Amino acid sequence: MTTMAPQAAAILLACAAAFGTSALLVRAAMAYAHRRGMLDHPGRRRSHTAPTPRGGGLGLVVGLLLAAPAVLLGLPGGIGPLTAVALVLATAMVAAIGWWDDHRPLAVLPRLGVHMLAAFLAAAAVLWSAPPGALDGIPPGRVLWLLPAAAWAAWSINLHNFMDGIDGLLGLQTVFVGAGLALLAAGKGDVALAGAGLVTASASLGFLLFNLPPARIFMGDVGSGALGLWLAALAGMQAVRHPQLAWAVLVLVSAFAVDATLTLLDRVMRGRAWYTAHREHLYQWLVRSGCSHAGADGRYLGWNLLAVAPATVAAANWPHLAAAICIGFYGLSGLAWMIGKRACIARVQRRTLHELA
Repeated sequence: MTTMAPQAAAILLACAAAFGTSALLVRAAMAYAHRRGMLDHPGRRRSHTAPTPRGGGLGLVVGLLLAAPAVLLGLPGGIGPLTAVALVLATAMVAAIGWWDDHRPLAVLPRLGVHMLAAFLAAAAVLWSAPPGALDGIPPGRVLWLLPAAAWAAWSINLHNFMDGIDGLLGLQTVFVGAGLALLAAGKGDVALAGAGLVTASASLGFLLFNLPPARIFMGDVGSGALGLWLAALAGMQAVRHPQLAWAVLVLVSAFAVDATLTLLDRVMRGRAWYTAHREHLYQWLVRSGCSHAGADGRYLGWNLLAVAPATVAAANWPHLAAAICIGFYGLSGLAWMIGKRACIARVQRRTLHELA
């Protein structure tokens, strides 16, 4: 008890700092965006109906990067200084290029170049954060895992950017995943990773004060891309430090992974330019079919709590069945995605016919 009390106090202090810093800087970002004209205007490929400032993710990222390293460095099971510097630098790189893009849209190649460099840096930090012997039984070793780990990090940057399209959705997902990673780490006695997950959720809560429907500010690329990298790094550290939890972590992040990946594959198969703006994610079809932003958020949150959370717990507690649980759950999620999208499309078509009649 005497050992746990200082650790709990340190985590609570870091969470409070992340929440407070995030909230204060998001409020400041609102004023800055109005002064600079950084507004997202309604359009055919957007889901909001009024001009709204963007760039609020800057407050979330700053709050996160101020508080999380102290937890990761100072608590039992923490990572080394070089690993922490690499993670912070990689996240800051993605945030910086996103902040630039929020001010003045950039071409694809400069953004992609920064994203890939940051992804490799974060992947290296994650792989070398594993304690000695943790990856000995996982061929082909740390160096050869660098490429797939970097690819996962780069995809996470982009999928979180894709999924940041309606009020509150990405912020709520970050709270859910951060809290879930914290619980998984706590179950293994990994105090540092548990604290980092809670700090992540707390920073997102500070942002959500201004982003829940109706949103007063949007996250912008500065926040969505950086969060994608940071969450990929936390999930990756969980997997390399506790390999038996790798399948559970994949289940935990499945809601966004399934929607973004299947939407991308569907567009590629139909010959669409996957990299252009569109409104074909499931959450966008929900809004197009008449669902409010709050209603769409509620459906994703309900799926996370009623389906993802139990499947994550099952994969964590039954390691011999974890792979089958994960694969089966992704199959179920894909089926739910297809059914949901077809239902939304049918509703949109009925509404269109009714309006034309």
